[in-house]
Amino acid sequence: MDFLSAIILGTVQGLTEFLPISSSGHLVLARLWLPATPYDLAFDALLHFATAAAIIIYFRTDFWRLLQSSWNLLQRREVARLQRAYIYALILGTIPAVLLGLLLEREMETIFRNPALVAGTLIAGSAVMYSAERFARKEQELSAKSGFRIGLFQSLALIPGMSRSGMAISGGLFFGLSREEAARFAFMLGAPLLIGAGAKKALDLFWGGALFAEFLPIALGMSAAFITGLFAIHFLLRFLRTNTLGIFILYRLALAAVVLLIL
Repeated sequence: MDFLSAIILGTVQGLTEFLPISSSGHLVLARLWLPATPYDLAFDALLHFATAAAIIIYFRTDFWRLLQSSWNLLQRREVARLQRAYIYALILGTIPAVLLGLLLEREMETIFRNPALVAGTLIAGSAVMYSAERFARKEQELSAKSGFRIGLFQSLALIPGMSRSGMAISGGLFFGLSREEAARFAFMLGAPLLIGAGAKKALDLFWGGALFAEFLPIALGMSAAFITGLFAIHFLLRFLRTNTLGIFILYRLALAAVVLLIL
């Protein structure tokens, strides 16, 4: 892979992983104009790994607090009710996407990487996001139960074009979180999933020898994804304090129309 393609893909991943417009869908579309390689999906997973690192760095204080609370839970010490609920919500919310990801891995590498499918799911995801804005519940506290339900929404993003952050934020709105809190939970919920997928594909590249043969473009792509990912997290959290998902819904619909016209 050439250096420019790696940087372009990393930048696309970093920006679109956190903005609710689908990183996997944009990567599929970007590859229509970039040279193909035999390890495209593995490279994409490593880019996800880089954006997971951006989540951990950005929310390092929150994760450290949750780790301390988790340790206290294991030691059967007292833990604040909201912290306990957040831990259980993250654990249960991770399960649906992990299980479905393992079951659908073959489809994710083949039929899911289809531009026409991406166009359709961009539209379908827009409908979910619009419904979440239209029928959002009155604000409630995050619970283990709502965390699991948000995880079900997140698992829809296994299909490129749906958007992991978009679906998880929509799930948060449906189950009573504010926009900013829904985005914060969506980002933190994605970290274990992105780390797991990235680590698995890194091992595949390692055993296949590509990790060393393509080390520099991989490093450049991951660096671009990490830096732009930090920017995108910060931007969206601030944006959703005073704005709806409307602009992203319009962008998704416009992109779907362009893709369908090109095809």
